[in-house]
Amino acid sequence: MAMARLVFPATERNREPILAVLTRVLPPRSLVLEVASGSGEHAAYFAERLDVTWQPSDPDPVHRASIDDWCAGLCPPALDLDAAKPWPIDRADVVFCANMVHIAPWEACLGLLAGALTVLAPGGLLVMYGPFLRHGAHTSPSNEAFDASLRARNPTWGVRDLDVIASTATAFALDEEVVMPSNNFTVVFRRLGGVVRP
Repeated sequence: MAMARLVFPATERNREPILAVLTRVLPPRSLVLEVASGSGEHAAYFAERLDVTWQPSDPDPVHRASIDDWCAGLCPPALDLDAAKPWPIDRADVVFCANMVHIAPWEACLGLLAGALTVLAPGGLLVMYGPFLRHGAHTSPSNEAFDASLRARNPTWGVRDLDVIASTATAFALDEEVVMPSNNFTVVFRRLGGVVRP
């Protein structure tokens, strides 16, 4: 039987730097919900190396088949989860999302924030990885060209401004911005408790 595994070359390039951040910030034995797991390569790599339960998800059935192939014996089966729609899970300690918000409509980013708010208790983490604008500006010429190519493919896509995301995520505090290779960032938001910031 042919394997369903997809291979995304960027995963092999960025998994070690992301793992270094996750190793430092994730609580031990936590339940990590990955939104938009794609091929499943990240899920398998991180689940094997971290003391956590890694729950992958993706709305694409082809991706879910790949995820389940990569993650057999390492992770629970991938959930059918569309960030912009109601989530089929009600609790997680951490929500992780890599390389989604720039290749999806803005509504997907809003759904990610809303869904994370629903499943995370106060103190829970939302960890995002990818390219971001900072203070309204691109961080490199290559990111500016990448943004233009995304918008040419689909005008609802594009590199998002981290300041806009942070100001929209009023139930979260932005704890960390970690500069990563290839002009990317890993950003760590913490779910607030009590009164939500205005």
